[in-house]
Amino acid sequence: MTLRDFETRATLATLIRVGMALLFVSGGWNKLYQLLDPALQEGILNSYLGAHGYINTFFVSYLFEATNAVLTPWAFLTILSTFELVTGLLLLAGLLVRPIALIYAFLLWSFVVALPVVNAPGATIEAQAFTTPAILVQIRDIGLSGLMFLLFNLGAGRYALDAKLFPGMTGRTAAEWNGLGLLLRFSLAAPLIVGGLFAGYADIPTFGTPGIILFVTGLWVLSGEFPRFAGAAFAAILLWFMVQKIGFDKSLIANLNGIKREFAFLAAAIGYGLLGGGSVYTLRDSLRRTIGAFARRTPQT
Repeated sequence: MTLRDFETRATLATLIRVGMALLFVSGGWNKLYQLLDPALQEGILNSYLGAHGYINTFFVSYLFEATNAVLTPWAFLTILSTFELVTGLLLLAGLLVRPIALIYAFLLWSFVVALPVVNAPGATIEAQAFTTPAILVQIRDIGLSGLMFLLFNLGAGRYALDAKLFPGMTGRTAAEWNGLGLLLRFSLAAPLIVGGLFAGYADIPTFGTPGIILFVTGLWVLSGEFPRFAGAAFAAILLWFMVQKIGFDKSLIANLNGIKREFAFLAAAIGYGLLGGGSVYTLRDSLRRTIGAFARRTPQT
């Protein structure tokens, strides 16, 4: 299957674009709300930059304590949150989708670099820190990076301003689907497989689901077999988790922020169920390649 049919391309692009837009609008809105409220500023700054925060001391020292540093922690987070909110709204409107997707495809990896981890044998931990490898803790963002690379290739999809203002950026040109489908499968499967294999380790995202279910579902998605049912299985896991996270004692923005990444994965899981993940390196294709390679190596009698 190839993405020569623009309607097929547009379906998946629209789903991923809207899911990502909800992620960044929710996250940016939630952080800005706290940063602009004097009563909440200290709490959110400590959550990122304090002794128990999400950003390692090397990153903090480089940004704010160097002799030529020009940013304060508040200014840095406010600029970043504003960028997140504005780009989320642009994605929702379908404007400048491909440049934004490419920026985020790389930017999402910065969280792996910034996350504090303890990796020295015998190190004494004086403050609470992430002790699980950053690449596992941030596996959802790594998966989201893959989805952003996918969106960059697909274009803006339907109901997008890019189609009217920048027709050349809409991704109407033909693209080979098998490679993109494989990227979609890996991006969806990675958080499931890591969550399943390392369930119980500190700060590993598990979507509130037993590890064995995550692991099996992740392998199923990665296999590329019966994508409609595999996509539905992942969507069901996400919906169950999202329902559990919603609380009537929390504000709307707090509820949305708590499930912001799940919006993006839910949209992509639905797209995978509808369109599949290509025919290259599926379970059947891999078996066929393995049997063929073995047959070629077997001496003929």
